[in-house]
Amino acid sequence: MKLRFVVSLLIILVLYTMINYYIGWHGWRYLADYLDFPYPIIYWTGFWFIALSYIIARMGSALIPYRLSSFMRLIGSYWFAIMVYAFLLILIADAGNWMLGWTSFEPIHYQFFTSSAVIMGVIVICIRGAWNAWNPIIRKYDIQLNKLADREEPFRIAVVSDLHLGHIVDNKYLNILVDRINTLDVDIILLPGDVIDDSAEPFIHKGMAEVMSGMKSRLGIYAVLGNHEYYGGQIEAYVKSMNAHGMHVLMDQSVLVDNQIQIVGRKDRTAESMGLNGRLRVEELLTDLNPTMPIIMMDHQPHQLGTIANAGVDVLLSGHTHRGQMMPFHWITGRMFELDWGYLRKDNFHAIVSSGFGTWGPPIRLGSRSEIVELTIRFNPS
Repeated sequence: MKLRFVVSLLIILVLYTMINYYIGWHGWRYLADYLDFPYPIIYWTGFWFIALSYIIARMGSALIPYRLSSFMRLIGSYWFAIMVYAFLLILIADAGNWMLGWTSFEPIHYQFFTSSAVIMGVIVICIRGAWNAWNPIIRKYDIQLNKLADREEPFRIAVVSDLHLGHIVDNKYLNILVDRINTLDVDIILLPGDVIDDSAEPFIHKGMAEVMSGMKSRLGIYAVLGNHEYYGGQIEAYVKSMNAHGMHVLMDQSVLVDNQIQIVGRKDRTAESMGLNGRLRVEELLTDLNPTMPIIMMDHQPHQLGTIANAGVDVLLSGHTHRGQMMPFHWITGRMFELDWGYLRKDNFHAIVSSGFGTWGPPIRLGSRSEIVELTIRFNPS
């Protein structure tokens, strides 16, 4: 397993370096040939500092001052998005140049205009993607359960997944979440995983749990672990901080709220492969629950929906996918998961997968939006 991980990591680093050199070489030719920039050492030093800044900040976090590390993570994260779209657009431009090479068509300064178009295209894409990431919307769903004959009033839930709070998604954006949630006047707030972005250090250092505790609901705030809480290896510190501020992290646990609604919080699937006591099967989680009352489950990754439906869960709330976050990656998530975003119904089972409130890596979204889910559950037994 360790050898496979090391080999995979080396392959990724080699590909990453090759892609960045391809982009950097085109950038240098543009500066040298068309803008007469005569300092290759300055260019390549600056280029590789930006291209490797996120990796350096992650690997050297114990040696680099906190503020510098945060700054390097920020510019490195934006670079990931720039790299993806620069690579794709340069490939298209080079393909066009190659095809024109087979013709007698030789427009003046063609390569200058295509290179300039690539630069403008990347800028426009990143500006639009940043706007999508930092301007969340309220996504509304209204469903009906055939349970609770005596309950007339609906049950209203705010669902917020994948906040990825840390060095990049910080208190300024978190305050937007608190303000938006408090305008909804919900019964309960549910957080289906990836509240933090790996490390709990910035979450605790910046007092983010205290800010989150400002979210208001009638029946409280409940969360589950996502894969990134496991990756950070600081679950105990994170859970302690959440619990201290009145937000309960359910780890293969359930709670009865309003004397009628059963909320089940499942450990993330990552627990199955990290030697952390695994997680219970869905059937085990539901053993002591009342099947005549609604069962709402939070499971970070929308995996095995059929199994969860057959076990007796009424509503599944998930995140994880970000809907790919940046197109064309939504094509990948769409094939990895039966439901990678939105709403799906299987008979009396309802599944909702959120694209998430925060972002992983670059604070850029294209083909997806940052969102808060407002879920209304009505009851009309048959």
